[in-house]
Amino acid sequence: MTKHLTLQDASELDGSRHVLGLSGGKDSAALAIYLRDNYPEIHNRVEYFFTDTGAELQEVYDFLDKLEAYLGKEIKKLSPERDFEHWLKIHNNYLPSPRQRWCTSMMKIKPFEKFVGNDPVVTYIGIRADENREGYVSQKENIQAVFPFMEDGLIRADIFRILENTVGIPEYYRWRSRSGCYFCFFQRQDEWLGLKREHPDLFAEAVRIEKESGQGYTWVQGKTLEEVVAHAEKTEGTRNANRNAKSVHTIKWQDALRDQEDDDPEDQACMICSL
Repeated sequence: MTKHLTLQDASELDGSRHVLGLSGGKDSAALAIYLRDNYPEIHNRVEYFFTDTGAELQEVYDFLDKLEAYLGKEIKKLSPERDFEHWLKIHNNYLPSPRQRWCTSMMKIKPFEKFVGNDPVVTYIGIRADENREGYVSQKENIQAVFPFMEDGLIRADIFRILENTVGIPEYYRWRSRSGCYFCFFQRQDEWLGLKREHPDLFAEAVRIEKESGQGYTWVQGKTLEEVVAHAEKTEGTRNANRNAKSVHTIKWQDALRDQEDDDPEDQACMICSL
């Protein structure tokens, strides 16, 4: 079972590797920046890594480049070695789902555990003080976890402050609420519509996978992606009409994002920052 350490405990450990997994999302990025700016002795020891599934958005790679420059350290790229469709075939062409998250296991957790091997490891996890979740808990005896945001009392507003003062908020948050694969089954209907508009080629690929390899299942339970975006467009039209009727002023997407609530904690199990 993973042991929990304090920042002071971690800084005093000798002979352990220190790692921080980046998802391409806001919390893990803010944690890396927070360590660099507030705990330089830990930052100097940390190995930053990103598990590249091969199904990431270009915006994620762009953001990681900016973050790497700010950190002044390499962000190691881990790989699940085979692409999503290979693992899909291994799992009898059944699409992953909230109840069968084999993509998390094969494409995120296994590469991480291969990366750390049997070395004694301290992993820094970007769960905030205002969240009620623990994230992935490794069963490996050699892994100990630190939760700097929880220990220091940082909440959602602090995360946005850290990012806005440094590398900025990842661009995909303009239309999407999380990092992760472009076909993530946790996307809301309006986010699938956002994918279709921002990356029509990736949306078309998600549709193809659904039709050719889904074993009758769909990314969104009970609806095909074409039905999902059609419904999202209809709902969007109603929302826009209501906004116009109320003469609501347009606000920046960064400001709107800051005021939103987080997704259900159960929706975040594949976040690499939870490792």
